[in-house]
Amino acid sequence: MYEKSFYNGNRMPQVGLGVFRVENDDSAKDAVKHAIKHGYRSIDTAMIYKNEEKVGEGIREALEENDLKREDLFITSKLWLSDYGRDNVEKAYQASLSRLGLDYLDLYLVHWPGTDEDLMIDTWKGMEDLYQDQKVKNIGVSNFNVEHLDRLLANVRIKPVINQVEFHPYLTQKALHEYLDAQNILMESWSPLMNAQILDDATVKSVADEVNRSAAQVIIRWNVQHGVVTIPKSITPSRIEENLNVFDFELSQEQMGRLDALNEDRRIGPDPLQFNGQ
Repeated sequence: MYEKSFYNGNRMPQVGLGVFRVENDDSAKDAVKHAIKHGYRSIDTAMIYKNEEKVGEGIREALEENDLKREDLFITSKLWLSDYGRDNVEKAYQASLSRLGLDYLDLYLVHWPGTDEDLMIDTWKGMEDLYQDQKVKNIGVSNFNVEHLDRLLANVRIKPVINQVEFHPYLTQKALHEYLDAQNILMESWSPLMNAQILDDATVKSVADEVNRSAAQVIIRWNVQHGVVTIPKSITPSRIEENLNVFDFELSQEQMGRLDALNEDRRIGPDPLQFNGQ
C-alpha cells in the first residue's frame, strides 16, 4: 500500500474509500468490508454523512474476518459546523467514536472553515487539545482556502497535517496546492471522480484508451502522481477493487499535462468562502 507521510512522521495510505452519500445500512457496511478485504486500509467518513454506525460495523467485521488489527487501518471522520467551538470538540469526537465503535481515530478533520473566522480558530484549539491529550493520532482541516489557512496558521500551536478539498481536472487548485506544499501540509481530494461527471470527459476517455485503463483509474492515478491523497467513493464491489488498482501503471508527463489543461476552476461542491453548513 502506497503511503504519504505527514510532517509529524505519521503516515496515511494514498488511496482510501470514501463513503459520502452512502446510506447508513448494509450498503455502507458491505462496501467497507469489501474494500478492506481487497487491500484498502483507509476509510473516510464524517458525522454529517450519518453512516458512521454502519461504517463502524463494516470495520469491525472486516478486522475479524481478515485477521487484521485496528492499527492496520487508518480511519478518518470529521467535525461538523454545529459542533464548532473549543468546548464542543471533544464531545463531538467522542460521539463519532461511539457511533463507529472505535477507541480512537487516525485523523479528525474540521469539515469546513465556516464563515466565522474567530469560531474557526477557537474550534481548532479544541482539535489541538484532542491531539495533545493523545486522544487522536492526527488532526487536519477540510475545504480550507489559502486565506483560511493564512488566518489559522497565524494562530495555531499545531498545524493541520492535511487539507481535504475538492480537487479534480476541472478544479486543479494550483495556488492552494503550492501553498500546502510550502507549508508541508498534505492535500487530499474528496469526490475525485466528481460524482462520475469527469468520467465522460473526452480527454479523460482518450487517455484511458491510451493506457488501457478505466477513466476512473486514470483520474485516481492523476491524483497519485500529483502527490495527493484521495478517497474515491463506490459501493460497487468491482469498482472498489478497480479504484485501488492504480499502482502498476503511470501516466506520461504529456498525459498529465492534458488532464491538467482541463481546469476550469469549476466546483461541484459549495464555495468554502460562503458555506456555513446550511
